[in-house]
Amino acid sequence: MTLSKKDRDELIKYRLDQAKECLDEVTFQIDNKKYKTAINRIYYGIFYSLLALGLKYEFETSKHFQLIGWFNKTFIRTGKVDIEIGKIVNKSYTLRQESDYEPFMTYEKPEVKELFERMKLFICAIEKILHEDK
Repeated sequence: MTLSKKDRDELIKYRLDQAKECLDEVTFQIDNKKYKTAINRIYYGIFYSLLALGLKYEFETSKHFQLIGWFNKTFIRTGKVDIEIGKIVNKSYTLRQESDYEPFMTYEKPEVKELFERMKLFICAIEKILHEDK
C-alpha cells in the first residue's frame, strides 16, 4: 500500500498510541491477576510499536514473525539497537505463543511484572528511533 507522508505519519502515531494503550491494559490485567492476558497485551504493545517502526522505514507486513525478523536484521544485527532490547521482543513473542496456544500454562506476578517493565523499555527505545530525523 502506498501512503502519503501525512497518512504514513498518522498511521505511525496510531500504532504508537495502540502500543501505549496496552500499557494501561497490562496494568489492569496484572492488578486483576489475569497474567496470561497481561502477557498477550505486553506482546501486542511491542508488536504495535514495531508496526510503527516498520512504517517509518516503509516496511509493511501483517506477519508477526516477518516483522520481528526485519527488526532483528535491520536494528539488532547492525547495532542500531542494543541486543538486550531485541531480546525483549523475542521473549514476549515466545511467552505470548505459549500462553495462547499451550495448555495449562501459568505465570506468576513477578515474572509478568518484569516482562511489563521490559515492554516499557522497548516502547521507549522504539519511540526514540521514531523521533530521530523528524
